[in-house]
Amino acid sequence: MSGIYIHIPFCRQACHYCNFHFSVSQRNINPFLTALLKEVEMREHFFKEPSGSEKPVIESVYVGGGTPSVLTTKSLDAILNKVSRYFNITRDAEITVETNPDDLNLNMLKEYKAIGVNRVSIGTQSFHKSDLRYMNRIHSPEQALESIVNSKKAGFDNITIDLIYGTPRLSDLLWQKNLERVVEFDIPHVSSYALTVEPKTPLEYMIRKGKASPVDEEQSARQFELMLQVLQQHGYLHYEISNFARPGYFSRHNLLYWTGASYLGLGPSAHSHLPGKRSWNVSNTTAYIRSINDGILPQETELLSETQQFDEYVMTSLRTMWGCNLKYIKEKWGEHFDKKLEHQAEKHIRNGMLIKKEGHLILSDRGKLFADGIASDLFRTD
Repeated sequence: MSGIYIHIPFCRQACHYCNFHFSVSQRNINPFLTALLKEVEMREHFFKEPSGSEKPVIESVYVGGGTPSVLTTKSLDAILNKVSRYFNITRDAEITVETNPDDLNLNMLKEYKAIGVNRVSIGTQSFHKSDLRYMNRIHSPEQALESIVNSKKAGFDNITIDLIYGTPRLSDLLWQKNLERVVEFDIPHVSSYALTVEPKTPLEYMIRKGKASPVDEEQSARQFELMLQVLQQHGYLHYEISNFARPGYFSRHNLLYWTGASYLGLGPSAHSHLPGKRSWNVSNTTAYIRSINDGILPQETELLSETQQFDEYVMTSLRTMWGCNLKYIKEKWGEHFDKKLEHQAEKHIRNGMLIKKEGHLILSDRGKLFADGIASDLFRTD
């Protein structure tokens, strides 16, 4: 399975916590769109395999940002048509567009459906006004709910929403109410993240200056465990650390990242991956446009060593419900890698953070709280 990610670097308003590449100025939208369509042409042979197949099957196209819903449907249609022209998109490919509730209305959602979008991602973040104000979100709780209702009216059954927990104004009771909304509206997929204070964001500045309350890690851990309890109780599968889904609604695009598959990133700051190699575009829209117009791909590339590939497999696979496949590790990297990993894992198995099951190392629910630390402890050190 391979996929394509398209980064739209424009937003109507800056969220206090966000460290993605974006701009609230939209004056460069048209030059950006021209450059993006040209990059699609320049990347036509990205997936070329040694066998000579130049058009591998693409099962996922994900339009993210930024806020893709600031684009007109006509512009989005032009992007998707261009991608379909240069890449072999399967008939049943997952086509996702990230949106903000304040942008969505029923007509727009029907237009999305008509141009081939079959999965809508709604940046809800919370259903509570105090939370949304803290994060500097532009939409209201009412708009968040209305966007979900309208998505269903427009014929979308594959809907995902984003939720953020661990904000200072979010009590456990309010967080539970957010989760109950998910169940009440039968939303098939949820991506949920702990509030993280990233460097050089408005939130980091406000906390440092005492203008905003800091993040409480104990609160975040407690609300993570509450989320596990509520969603699993209602039939959601915790298939990746930050993602829950009803059976049959796993995000194909998410799985590209967590299974080490190949994917192409288009647009400024977008990352790409091929076996043993990763690359990324410049995180500057003006520089991106200038470079593409000059016929130069604005990217940097890194070739991954055997150890780096092993570490990335451990880190990403451990985040999933399937865990690390010990047989796969032995076949790909050799018995030495496998034995050392199992030796390093023993203490985590003894303390209940890891479970060894049917040849896989899987995080326990408690271990999921410490996923990054456990993964780094299993990395190769030689």
